[in-house]
Formats: sequence, C-alpha cells, structure tokens
Amino acid sequence: MKIEIESNILRYYLRNVYFINGTAYAGKSTMVAMLAEKYNMVHCGENYHSKNCDKFITPEYQPNLSYFRTMKDWQEFLNRTPDEYARWIDGSSREAAQIEIAELLRIPEGQKVIVDTNIPLDVLREIADYHHVAIMLSPQSMSIDRFFDRDDAEKQFLLGQIQLSKNPEKTMANFKECLAKINSKECYDEFLNSGFFTIIREDTSIDTRLETMSKLAEHFRLEGR
Repeated sequence: MKIEIESNILRYYLRNVYFINGTAYAGKSTMVAMLAEKYNMVHCGENYHSKNCDKFITPEYQPNLSYFRTMKDWQEFLNRTPDEYARWIDGSSREAAQIEIAELLRIPEGQKVIVDTNIPLDVLREIADYHHVAIMLSPQSMSIDRFFDRDDAEKQFLLGQIQLSKNPEKTMANFKECLAKINSKECYDEFLNSGFFTIIREDTSIDTRLETMSKLAEHFRLEGR
C-alpha cells in the first residue's frame, strides 16, 4: 500500500520548523542565514534535501529529480520549451518536498529550524501554521536579468554550456524564456495571494537586511522564545 501521513501529524512534528519561500533574488537565503545565527536555529539552506537524495532517487519514483541522469546532454536541458521547463520545476519541487519533510523529521525534537524552501504552497498550508511560513518576493525582471550575476558554480556552469551551444544567442534567449515562465506574473500573484505573510523587495539599492530580519522574527514570534 502507499503510505500517507495525515497533515495534523506532520504539523505536530514540524512545530519547531519555520519556512521561507518565494521568488529568486528576494533575499531568502540571506534571511535564513541571519535568523539561524541570531536565534540559534538549525540552518537548512537552499537545496538541503539534495545531500542524500542521490543515494535513493530513481526515475520510477522521482522522474524530475532524476532528470540529470536521464537527459541526453546539457543542450537538451537548455533548449527545452518554457512549458516543459516549468513542468519540470514544479515536478521537482513536489518530489523534493517529500525529501525535505523527511530530512526535517530527522532533526532532534526541541530544536528550532529555519528553512529556505521551494515546498509548494498547497503543501505548506497542510504542514505549517501561518506564523511558521513567510513569503519573500522580488520583481520578475530581477529573477531573469540577474540570473547569471551570482558567482555560484552551477549558474556559471550553465552559462558556459550556453556559450558552447551551436547558437548561443538563441539558446540564451530560450533559457531566459524558461526563467520568465517560472517567474511569471501568474506565479508571482500566486505567492502574493497565498494568504501567507509576505515581504516584497522593491528597492535593491538600500540595505534593508536588519529591518527585514526584524519583521520576520516578529512574524515568526521568535523573540522571547
């Protein structure tokens, strides 16, 4: 039989876990790191689910997370249609959510945990209360135009693969369309209207990290706990 765990059970065992979701370049990773340090919380950074998944994922049960094992090459990855890319992102998030929850359940009881997550909104509604979830948003243009600005190995690798393609300009344009699809107004509005506490990053020229952390700490009710 297929094993299912009711949401009230997960809410109880995840009662010390706080989730931050949202769009790229909204400051999620920064806030998770700052909150973890200030409030002595377990820090679960972006893609924390991946540390063990290569040991057990299979194309049968996790076809999206297994994509990098089954794809023909990186040119296939970069030249998928925006719709195909969006379906893969959504599928990966849902498969990863199961692993994220399993990883969180391994953390010793009593420890507070702060999570940089892509767990889908409908799943978060099932497993967490209002004061345990925050959404951080940034403009769509920032998510697309600044995608390759970060000096991280994965993004620079993709940039290198784009430059190696037969038509780099066409490949780059297609990949940006894929990014636009997953950062569309529809996706933005879904976050904005989710019913969760939301912080919108609009002016990137001002350092608002301390102010934003304070707002999140107040929402999560971390002070005095």
